[in-house]
Amino acid sequence: MPGGGHNGPEEPAGFLMGIWHGWIAPISLIAGLFNDTIRVYEPFNTGWWYDFGFYMAVIAGFGSLSLVRRKASGR
Repeated sequence: MPGGGHNGPEEPAGFLMGIWHGWIAPISLIAGLFNDTIRVYEPFNTGWWYDFGFYMAVIAGFGSLSLVRRKASGR
């Protein structure tokens, strides 16, 4: 989970971790309500590449759910 202590200044989260953290963002948000160390976004990251992976996964994940709902409703 982001902010869980696995990444630090000596080993920041990169592109692939950004993708993973983007996919599990809704779960991290709920878990963060019960555990102060869990965040939606990893503060120790490589910068632009982590951001790109994170937002790509968030947009792709939530966008695909939207497309599935449209097909099911017949619109």
